[in-house]
Amino acid sequence: MKVFQCQACDQPVSFESTECDSCQRRLGYVCQSHEMSALEPSGSVWHAYADPARKYRFCANADYHACNWLVPEDSPDRYCTSCRHNRVVPDLTLDWNLTRWRQIEAAKHRLFYSLLRLDLPLMTREENPATGLAFDFLVDPAENYSVGAPVLTGHRSGLITLNIAEADDVERERRRMLFGEYYRTLLGHFRHEIGHYFWNVLVRYDQSIWAFRDLFGDERASYGMALQRYYGQGAPPDWQESYVSAYATSHPWEDFAETWAHYLHIVDTVETASAFELHLRPRLRSSTPEPVVIDFDPYQSPDLDRLVSVWLPLTYAVNSLSRSMGQPALYPFKLTPAVIAKLAFVHDRIDAVRSATGHQLDSDVLKAVITGLRQRVAPPNV
Repeated sequence: MKVFQCQACDQPVSFESTECDSCQRRLGYVCQSHEMSALEPSGSVWHAYADPARKYRFCANADYHACNWLVPEDSPDRYCTSCRHNRVVPDLTLDWNLTRWRQIEAAKHRLFYSLLRLDLPLMTREENPATGLAFDFLVDPAENYSVGAPVLTGHRSGLITLNIAEADDVERERRRMLFGEYYRTLLGHFRHEIGHYFWNVLVRYDQSIWAFRDLFGDERASYGMALQRYYGQGAPPDWQESYVSAYATSHPWEDFAETWAHYLHIVDTVETASAFELHLRPRLRSSTPEPVVIDFDPYQSPDLDRLVSVWLPLTYAVNSLSRSMGQPALYPFKLTPAVIAKLAFVHDRIDAVRSATGHQLDSDVLKAVITGLRQRVAPPNV
């Protein structure tokens, strides 16, 4: 993401900062303007250092040191734009649960930063009880020596479930090795699962479903049988030519979710590179190429080719740096022409919904859009 600074003293601060290390002012994130605001006390609330007329309360989850986002003083919501989508959180009286939940929230807030920068439509469960976006952060029964089915991370009708064991670095690495994955992080989980949610919102009832099937395959194929086949036989030997990951080969839904996650990986990382105005020009014996200059906002770029043209040399550089530190490649994936075509589909769907509204869809507009799409396109038989 971009570089944030304290508005009072210009000290660089992180996205998760709650206090400036230089001037010790309280800090809070204003998602409406995508800025970190220095704050001054104003009675029972806070006002922005740069504009005293703007007054805020902290999200209720700030009491648990799990959120630094601000809520406008006149808002009826206790929770910020990110936290209001939580449906279930673990028992926070247990220190280990609280520690893991804070890590989960840090990753989820970074997800919401991207979703809001992209002006994507977001509805809570209160606004749409059937398909609104919600999160359940659950403890596996085995942790408490209880009887019950294990908690599986996944998505169903807008509800994203996450086993909080994923916040344990050792357990997450064990699962990464068990499933033969190159990459497994909390943020990666969120970016993947939100892809399932936006498939329903942006593709399922849209005319683009036909282009989706051409690129990703027919999602009406049995999902259960597809997963059974994948876990029994694995990915085909030539999967890297057409898919961004082995898991993407399991079913068109998973292919879309994996592609969606990588789109968010690319956009957010390119924004960080742009914030540092990176220039890339490897020293090669055979030629002296023109430098690749990353100096644009990828969240506002209508051109996927521009994103890809800087992403490829950027990943070559960061992978080389990572190996110099004795670490594996930071981005160990290939972007073949087939994968880039799928990324273009994701890019176009996001651009289409932004162009249709000119701003983030509110709940009433989103309901009307989905109703209209359902009338135009029959839902798939799944």
